Amino acid sequence: MPHVPLFASEKFNGKSKKGVYGDVIEEIDWSVGEIVKSLKEQRLYDNTIIVFTSDNGPWLIYGNHAGSAGNLREGKFTTFEGGQREPCICSWPRKIPKGLVSDKLFSSIDFLPTFAAITGTKLPLNKIDGKDALLLWENKPGAEKFDEVLYFYAEYDLQAVRWKNWKLHFPHEYNSVKVPGKDGKQGIGIEKNIELSLFDLSTDPEEETNLVNKHPDIVNKLKEMAKIFDEELKKDARPCGRVDVK
Repeated sequence: MPHVPLFASEKFNGKSKKGVYGDVIEEIDWSVGEIVKSLKEQRLYDNTIIVFTSDNGPWLIYGNHAGSAGNLREGKFTTFEGGQREPCICSWPRKIPKGLVSDKLFSSIDFLPTFAAITGTKLPLNKIDGKDALLLWENKPGAEKFDEVLYFYAEYDLQAVRWKNWKLHFPHEYNSVKVPGKDGKQGIGIEKNIELSLFDLSTDPEEETNLVNKHPDIVNKLKEMAKIFDEELKKDARPCGRVDVK
């Protein structure tokens, strides 16, 4: 809903005093609250999974209609943290402990296998990259072994790999913003380049300090991991089409 072009209903238009983007966010908040209220009235809330998240960071070229990635670098259409790292709130009172916070590398690709495991549904025969995160959600033994590697692609190009707190960017061109837009109008973009860069996200989530020369062992490890995964992915690639589940 907070995607351009933005729109808030009459009830919320001008309510936030933070422009139409703020109005939209307030309406989303109210809408989710109405769903939660209805679930509680029907006594379904405790056994209903509610997920509140986003699929990407802010589309920064739209300026005040884009939202913000805070101190994180860049936004949508990039493989920097500003384009990839998102808040994710999962509510399931019967299973997920209240107040549980996790810094594991959970991704939206993990929803399908997680929901399939919960419902006893078989996954497609084609190999997928998502992992069943139920142990992570329940904070049970084994959650500490949840997948610690993520690979970041732009179409067919592997641009970065993250292992634990380390993130290695391979040299690539990316879209940035020269002049942000305003009030729904797109601004002016600019193409930038990043060299081979290693960041320690535990101390540098802004991806500002390149440590590639200080940790050649980590760089080589991530390069080898990326090479193996990329070759495997391209070998296993299938054309898009109908997938049969048996």
